[in-house]
Amino acid sequence: MAASGIKVISPWRLFRASQVFRIPGVQLHTTGALMGASVEDFNNAKAQLGTLKKDPGNHVKLKIYALFKQATQGPCNTPKPGMLDFVNKAKWDAWKSLESVSQEEARQQYVDLIKSLVSAEGPAVATPPPESAQAFQSLLVTTEDGITTIRFNRPEKKNAITLDMYKELIDALHHAGKDDSVITVMTGSGDFYCSGNDLNNFTGIPQGGIEKMAKDSGELLKHYVKAYIDFPKPLIAVVNGPALGVSVTVLGLFDVVYATESATFHTPFSQLGQSPEGCSSYTFPKIMGNAKASEMLLFNKKVTATEACNLGLVTEVFPDGSFQSEVWTRLKAYAKLPPKSLALSKQLIRSKEKEKLHAVNDAEVERLIERWLSDECMQAIMNFFQAKPKL
Repeated sequence: MAASGIKVISPWRLFRASQVFRIPGVQLHTTGALMGASVEDFNNAKAQLGTLKKDPGNHVKLKIYALFKQATQGPCNTPKPGMLDFVNKAKWDAWKSLESVSQEEARQQYVDLIKSLVSAEGPAVATPPPESAQAFQSLLVTTEDGITTIRFNRPEKKNAITLDMYKELIDALHHAGKDDSVITVMTGSGDFYCSGNDLNNFTGIPQGGIEKMAKDSGELLKHYVKAYIDFPKPLIAVVNGPALGVSVTVLGLFDVVYATESATFHTPFSQLGQSPEGCSSYTFPKIMGNAKASEMLLFNKKVTATEACNLGLVTEVFPDGSFQSEVWTRLKAYAKLPPKSLALSKQLIRSKEKEKLHAVNDAEVERLIERWLSDECMQAIMNFFQAKPKL
């Protein structure tokens, strides 16, 4: 099982939590008569989990984890961790204790538990709008509690990035770098983090012809990557699902990358007749070594969240069922740190490589413009549209 991110106060408390699932103040429906939660109810409950204002504690997190695993995978099917692996053993025990519970019943119990936790925080109270909310067509951008959140918001298109969306992202990053927030977070709406470029970007030929389109697209991409290189505050990616293409390559320019365990990372450039961008031709070999970087950037290898974490591209992986609550609890704690200290510390860490990164960005864009104008790239994109592969 992937590391959970649960903070352990003592092994004994985790042991107790894995053995006893009676949660004070929370009423669960466990009878077969109430096994009516739909997949939509289950997904809504997952979303509600991220709205909890208070950390429910290790005891409840274990219950959430166990029910989520039972609902999505059925009875525990992984080897029992060693006695000294306290966290994973507690999680394994919690999941194992539900082996007689059907997936449908676990789904209902999961929904009931999340509803009970939300209700326990009190009735919904009308709250003022976030401190700042900017209007964009393809993004949701808010600033609240010291955190500016930039959210890809084309879930029906797997958050694929259009040319206009690139401009919005540059603008959003520019404003986030200057606002009063302490940290900036990027994440996605729906099941995907981001599926990379919307390949419809390559289908509309402007009046100046394909050469002008390639040059203009290259300049836009260069400014987009530059916005990450020059970003002055801690920048954190919250990867809530599959990530492809440019949304993966720029991760090397983030300060922290958190991923849910079902996320995947894929850079299929050679498959589309293209070449790496986002400074990944430099950052990936530096992060994971030449051999592993080549598997991703040259040979289109898709890696899991756990593999990406082992490679150093991802900071930490969290269980799907508690991803939002655990990550946002941590982010809110980061936002309480002294902002000037964070910005100056980032400057010390990043400043030595800025000149190098800008040079890499320029070289990658120059090569991409060549590729976009090549017959090989055009044919690969045509093949993509004809085959309509699943992402």
